[in-house]
Amino acid sequence: MYALECGMDASFYRMTAAQLAAGLKKKAFSAQELCRAAIERIEALDPQINAVVVRDFERAHTEARLADEALARGEQKALTGIPMTVKESFDLRGHATTWGFPLHSEHVAREDALAVQRLKAAGAVILGKTNVPPALGDWQSANPIYGRTNNPYDVTRSPGGSSGGSAAAIAMGFSALEVGSDIGGSIRVPAMFCGVYGHKASYGLLPMGGHTAGGSLVAPQLLSVIGPLARSAQDLATALDVIAGPDAESPANKVVLPLPRHGRLGSFRVFVLDHHPVARADSAILGALEKLADHLTREGAAVARQSSLLPDLNVQWKAYQTILHTIITRGDPSVTRPPISAHDWLGALDLQLRIRRQWADFFRHFDIVLCPAFGTPAFPHSDEPDWRKRPLDMDGGPGNFGSQLGWAGIATVANLPSTAIPLGLSKDGLPVGVQAIGPFLEDKTTIAFAGMVGREIKPPAIAE
Repeated sequence: MYALECGMDASFYRMTAAQLAAGLKKKAFSAQELCRAAIERIEALDPQINAVVVRDFERAHTEARLADEALARGEQKALTGIPMTVKESFDLRGHATTWGFPLHSEHVAREDALAVQRLKAAGAVILGKTNVPPALGDWQSANPIYGRTNNPYDVTRSPGGSSGGSAAAIAMGFSALEVGSDIGGSIRVPAMFCGVYGHKASYGLLPMGGHTAGGSLVAPQLLSVIGPLARSAQDLATALDVIAGPDAESPANKVVLPLPRHGRLGSFRVFVLDHHPVARADSAILGALEKLADHLTREGAAVARQSSLLPDLNVQWKAYQTILHTIITRGDPSVTRPPISAHDWLGALDLQLRIRRQWADFFRHFDIVLCPAFGTPAFPHSDEPDWRKRPLDMDGGPGNFGSQLGWAGIATVANLPSTAIPLGLSKDGLPVGVQAIGPFLEDKTTIAFAGMVGREIKPPAIAE
């Protein structure tokens, strides 16, 4: 679909970051060759996708040259020479951080976001930044500054949001690794829509410094996290290790993450959640989920669909709505509903704590919850701003667009890690997948599980 021949073996863009690192170590190619080839591919193919909207190519060439010099000295860090992009919402020194708002177009970041600093310190070559919706508030990625990002598998459809440019860049082979953010499925939904892996980290695990609109100074948002997107689960784990660690706002965060609970699929205790009191899923998504559940059963995993330990999803949904609405409407003059009182806010946090403890008890008996990340494959672009009116086709009938937050909110309100797992293509040629939710701070368990699934059920081939 988007074939492009480069001066070196063009198959590089299909490789994972780990495969590229191995090639660099063997001197099969250089970091500068990778950088040039990635830039050529972006320049040739991105006009059809519009994923990489902020380009830092001159500095990337310099970083690639320095990476080759380090490799020549025998110095290879986790990401030395690996071409990367990052979500537009992260500060990248010398560029605006707009979050899709024209009023922030003149802002110039004085330094990189902390996550970006750590990626660069690990040797990554940052090519630029990828597109988002305004305020990071949509499952599409279109804004007045940079325009609309298209899905690599069907340009008439959304790549997801708000990390839609991130997922599209990975799916197109523009970069090998990305970092996005998630409060309402903003990593998991784009990952599924574009057929790649994405990880919503446990709350508080990864530093949020330098992830604000226009460089504004705001208190850390409850629920919001950052996390990597990649073409393999192994690359998610590498990026997680690179980015994690204490920062100025949480200096005591020196957590050592537990190792994965199991080393084979047959050892996992899996709860399959194919229903939700407010969110639905169509046959393409439920079929992929059922296919995976059947495979796990054949592998010997303990697969359950009912448990008295499952926290009340209705209660979770209401708590999530309350907290999320309070966060995202802060300072929005168009919101007419009065904000909740401080006492009601504290009550919502009390309820969130109870939910977290219920999940902790649940995960003493289970290792993974499998459920949809979104109830359909990628939907057609829509200019309807009101989610209550926005169409969503579900098996030929109308679906409720906004209620799809129910799937994202399960992990988010409980601060749990969740990994989006690609599971191939639907009969219509669109990526399908699920999310694997795990216990708090057991991010390595969900990522490892995703990797084991990926060895058995292959993700879709790179868009080309």
